[in-house]
Parts: sequence; C-alpha cells; structure tokens
Amino acid sequence: MATDDPLEAVPLEQLRSRSSMKWRTYPADVLPLWVAEMDVDLAPPVVEAICAAARSGDTGYAAGTAYAEALAGFAESRWGWDQFPVHRSALVADVMVGVVEALRLVTEVGDTVIVNPPVYPPFYAFAEYSERNVLEAPLGDDGRLDLEILADAFSRAGRSGTRAAYLLCSPHNPTGTVHTAEELRHVAALADEHGVRVIADEIHAPLVLSGARFVPYLSVAGDSDAFALASASKGWNLAGLKAAVLTAGAGAEADLRRLPEVVSHGPSHVGALAHTAALTDGGAWLDALLAGLDRKRTLLAELLGAHLPGIAWRPPEASYLAWLDCTGLAASSPDVNGPTPEHVAPGDVTTVVGATRFFLTHAKVALSAGEAFGAGGAGHVRLNFGTSAAILTAAVRAMAAAENAVVGVHPREGCLDPVTALR
Repeated sequence: MATDDPLEAVPLEQLRSRSSMKWRTYPADVLPLWVAEMDVDLAPPVVEAICAAARSGDTGYAAGTAYAEALAGFAESRWGWDQFPVHRSALVADVMVGVVEALRLVTEVGDTVIVNPPVYPPFYAFAEYSERNVLEAPLGDDGRLDLEILADAFSRAGRSGTRAAYLLCSPHNPTGTVHTAEELRHVAALADEHGVRVIADEIHAPLVLSGARFVPYLSVAGDSDAFALASASKGWNLAGLKAAVLTAGAGAEADLRRLPEVVSHGPSHVGALAHTAALTDGGAWLDALLAGLDRKRTLLAELLGAHLPGIAWRPPEASYLAWLDCTGLAASSPDVNGPTPEHVAPGDVTTVVGATRFFLTHAKVALSAGEAFGAGGAGHVRLNFGTSAAILTAAVRAMAAAENAVVGVHPREGCLDPVTALR
C-alpha cells in the first residue's frame, strides 16, 4: 500500500481516540463504516490555516469572499469551469443549512420538495423540518436519474397548485453516480418547463474518482433560477468545521439578495479559513486521497467477490460510499432478522434495521441502513470505504463470517470479532 495514501496514515488506536460521531456512537468492539467521515489526518495546509488563526487570535466572525474565490479557482482548475459567479454567492453554515435557506427563498410552508431516492436521508429530515412535503422521483434501475419519472414528478408538483423545488444530489449519495452534462441539461430544461426551482447539493464534487468527470450544475444552467451548494467538508474531512458556499444562477440573483443577514452568523470563521486553504493549497493531498480511494474501491470489489458474492452493487463513480444490495443475503431475511418495524421512516440516520441490524449484531460492523434513504432502500446498506485496507478487509470478512454462519457455511466463524482480527 502506498505510504502517501492518507487513508493508510492513521492506526486504529488513534482513530479510537477520536470523539466524533463516527467513533463514539458504537462500542469499541464495533468497526464503524457508516457516517460520512474518512479515517484520515487533515491535509497539512488545513492544519496550518487552523493553527495560524489560533496563533494570531483570528477567531472572530466570518466575513469576505475568500472562500468563494478559492472555490472559483478550484472549479476552473479541476472542472474547467471558469465562470463561477463569486458575486452571486453567500457564505452559509453548511450545505444542508444552505439548502433550507434556499428552500425558504423559493418555496413556502406546504410546498413540494422533489427528491430522487434512494437519497441522502437529511433531504427528508430537513424538508420535514422546513414544513415542506416530499415527493419522490426514484432513480432508475441503473442507478441514474430517470428523466421520465422526474418529468412526471415535476408535472404532478405543478398540478398540485403548490410551488416546487428539486433537491439534486450531485454526485449522488448513496449511489456515487456522477451526472453527465447531457443529463443535467435535460434536468434544467424540465425545470424551466415546469417552473421547478433546482437546488443542487454538490458537496461530494471534489471526490469524483477515475473514470468519471464532475459537471457543476450551474455550468450548464448558469442563466437559470437555480441554486448550488458546495463545500470542502467531504473532500478534506472537515465536517466539524462549519462552512459552505451558496451560489445562485443568474435568474436567482434577486432571490439571493433576500437571504436574511442573520444567515451569515452561522458559518465558522475558522471553518471558512480551513476550507479556503483546502481548496487553494490542498490539491496534492486530495490527489493522494483520490488515488487511495480508487484502490479502496478496487479492494472492496475484490473482497465482496471473494467473501460476499450474494451482494449486488455498482462501484461508485464518486466519493467513498458504496451502496450494497443485500436482498439476496440471509442477513436481509425476516426469518433471520425479524420483520422491519413499520415505523421506520426515511430520513432517520439513526435507523438500525434489516441487514444493518444483522451486521451490527452478528459481525460488529456498523453500516448505514438503506431504509433511511427512502424508496428502494429496503434491504440495502451504505458502506463507507474511506478507511484503511486493514479495517475494510476485517469488516467485510466479519460480515461474510456472520452471513455464512446463518446459512451453515463455516458456522464457527460467525462470532468473528473484526477488531480482534486487526490485532
């Protein structure tokens, strides 16, 4: 394994000392491959930016456009987009806070929010928090946007007599799908035809892997009345340093001017400094990370093929999240795991049911429950492979041992402890 791989730099003992959600939600004998945190140290330019702010006492309120300017430079160098509208941007606390604020600008209580399940659970939770009604337009069987289903959802939203917004997850979470320029142009045309306001969540954009290319939504719909949200938080593992950029298309500039001044109080100044440093000076670290994620994606394919061939999946085009179809496993069988409770609702990231409950109980591996991701999620799990080869290997082998014990293959391996196996 390459020694410059950020995913190989942090031993399990050090990870266990972390106090974030990933490492404190479950007991110490559980390997956490669930919430979207990577097992890395911070990029050196980010560390220096944070330390410099602390040394100089630069810990006041966030201000200025340095973050947006850094994002513009990153967009040009990485995606070939040289038209990022810094003058139509605003600093917000994080991407989902920005989504809520954009929803408040373009819809009202009782209006419709369209999503593409299976999709990031907070899309449901924040829409409900904003008192909007969710309308599902599921992805196609190929895991991509189904434009006919989307057109029908846009049409139904219009017939309902309410205004509608469409939360576009780009790249898509949990499938890792990277939408093409052609797909995005179709989305923009449909939105224009039906009067639907697009809000694009592009938080995973820096993490597009080999074989795919990210296209910013506003690069193909820049004259539209859409919004886009971006952040360095996923690319550089900065979720605890709150800051994101909300950007408006030309047709949404007047809406952006209505953004309440109080929204600017939410972002962390130190967070904005860290994100700016990541985008400006963290390119080499990101390249090493992407190479490591490519290797982990390949390793996961090898591990699943060798140990859990009953799982169906498509290797993601972006990020470090794998969407695994476990419906062919005993782990998803009600006879083995009991029926899924009827009260499980999309959006609850604390959900532990079905195959997720099985693997947590019998393999001591924590995953994200597919049921939380909406329609099409039952029987699935989301696995975070943004970790070391040793941890990923131990986790998949423990999952396989638990599954095999149920179906009568090597039953004595069913109590394999993945943490012990790492020692």
